[in-house]
Amino acid sequence: MYEEYGLYIDGGWRPAISGDTYPTINPATEEPIGNAPAAEAADAEAAIASATRGLAVWRATHPFERAKVLRKIAALIGERTEAIARMIAIEVGKPLAQARREVGGSVEQFEWYAEEAKRIYGEILPSRTPDGKIVVEYQPVGIVATYTAWNFPAVLLARKLAPALAAGCSAICRPADETPGTAMLLVQCCHDAGVPAGVVNLLTGKPADISPTLMASPEVRKISLTGSTRVGREVLAAAAQTVKRVSMELGGHSPVIVDDTVDIDQVVDTIVPVKFGNSGQICVSPTRFYVHESKEAAFAKRFADGAKSLKLGNPLDAATQMGPMATKKRRDEIEALAERTKSEGAETVTGGHRPSGLNRGYYFEPTVFRHVADGATIMNHEPFGPLVPITTYRDFDEAIERANSLEYGLAAYVFTKSQKRAQEASARLESGMVGINVLNFSGADAPFGGIKQSGFGREGGSQGIKDYLNIKLTHQVSV
Repeated sequence: MYEEYGLYIDGGWRPAISGDTYPTINPATEEPIGNAPAAEAADAEAAIASATRGLAVWRATHPFERAKVLRKIAALIGERTEAIARMIAIEVGKPLAQARREVGGSVEQFEWYAEEAKRIYGEILPSRTPDGKIVVEYQPVGIVATYTAWNFPAVLLARKLAPALAAGCSAICRPADETPGTAMLLVQCCHDAGVPAGVVNLLTGKPADISPTLMASPEVRKISLTGSTRVGREVLAAAAQTVKRVSMELGGHSPVIVDDTVDIDQVVDTIVPVKFGNSGQICVSPTRFYVHESKEAAFAKRFADGAKSLKLGNPLDAATQMGPMATKKRRDEIEALAERTKSEGAETVTGGHRPSGLNRGYYFEPTVFRHVADGATIMNHEPFGPLVPITTYRDFDEAIERANSLEYGLAAYVFTKSQKRAQEASARLESGMVGINVLNFSGADAPFGGIKQSGFGREGGSQGIKDYLNIKLTHQVSV
């Protein structure tokens, strides 16, 4: 499936220098998808040299011209929605309808940053020296290395590549091992849109074979990562050696506080499709449920009913609402966590097993637990799967404190009809993003990112392009 593409360096597709490849697996069928090039250090060095040449061309390109190219990329991605969505479904196991929405989000990123490219405004400040002026301007940071996760292989790449191109940077993209094909299709859109040779480069393969060369290179000036907190720590340590700019969106464990004022049916109807979207493999997925004790029994029952109503199956089937886990490793980890949650005293309301009737593929039932203790493993380690742990609270202040108790700070949610509680939650929750009666943060026009050990920097919004720009101050005095 990947044979007509490969690594993308110097404006063309090529195999790895070694000729080595690695296989990818369809999580719905457990059958091979294809063999992607396995890049190594020599390929990374070639990509750096290519990106250096591309940077010289692209940073000198007028922002309005860069904007035209970004709009063309957006248009091509939109025209190729079905092909890209099908690739996402095959590589990740994401149902087609959800994959199409992801492609739409990728289009939006390029459209948004096509406009932001025109608005990289500087400032002129008064000088304290007679006949002087201070000019503040923004310049591209340089070569950007992007590392993206497998759960949203199109939109995560778009979130990094679109602002990098808008800012005048060149890029070296390293997608997750599991999803090389989706990245290839997006890079082909860049090629067909007229991005100059060397401005966009793609390396597929194992991180251990690629990353050391990129991280050690003084030519690579910025790292943009979406990944786990563990990987984020490693990247920070490596980036420190050459003092690279770093932005990263890391792990989360999003609390959901449901108070005693809400309509439970309405709340659950809002949460269920989001919680089980992409089989729960979403960084901002609601994952710790603190429900007022007067509402908990009804909430758990209604949530279980919603979980049981979902249709599991092949992601290419239009009727499928939840597909498989993306990898066997992920399925096995979720299965082990479900068993551990039971052994730690939780009550299983529904699910907890591999589904009967789906003997091939990495499927796991949408699962709801009650009476989960704060000390349970699932309440302290991100499940990243279709598991719902529910516990109770009595006092709203107590719920806020418990929600803030972990090292994560990506997203948090509150469902309430009380404006006072909504304002209090927004102010007090230690999270980069807070949803009040809503679960959606992902538009290109809003800054997406976390605090604490969920990372730093923002993707999206007018703020997103700033991470790809250096600030230069020039103080000039007339003589």
